[in-house]
Amino acid sequence: MNAIDKVQSSDINLGLLLGILAASRDLPLVFRYEGRPVKPGYHVTEVKAGQFSALDCGANPEAWAEIFVQLWDIEEGGRTYMLAGKFAAIIRKVSEHVQLDGSAKLTFEVSDGVQPMRLYCASTPVISDGALYVELVPRAASCKPRDRWLAEQAQVAACCGSAAAAKCCG
Repeated sequence: MNAIDKVQSSDINLGLLLGILAASRDLPLVFRYEGRPVKPGYHVTEVKAGQFSALDCGANPEAWAEIFVQLWDIEEGGRTYMLAGKFAAIIRKVSEHVQLDGSAKLTFEVSDGVQPMRLYCASTPVISDGALYVELVPRAASCKPRDRWLAEQAQVAACCGSAAAAKCCG
């Protein structure tokens, strides 16, 4: 499979993340990217929300809400990983000043303060070894018209291969 054939499978929204954090508030929250965990001293340095309007490569208008969470991946004085409840409290505090849409696309910006920030989307958190892990996957560019076409083809294939085929393929 090459990049063109890849369909994005890990891209949760803020509402899903907060729901899982609420159920695991006393667990350490560990973000993983590029095959390794963030350092235990990581900081949430910024949370921002945006409303975007664009025109895609097929001349289709696009509009979406997106929330960016900036993580500073540093080691700091023997600190342990932030608890899931603390991360949720940071987001709650931000929501007192910035309108956050729980269904918005969620993007993580990660840097160690030396390397440039990189953009990631988040996979569904998983509990393992007494911690809550969130895998951050690089956010790749895509062709939205092609992505929509592939999704439609997958839906047709799923429908036409089922007992409901007479309804949707007839």
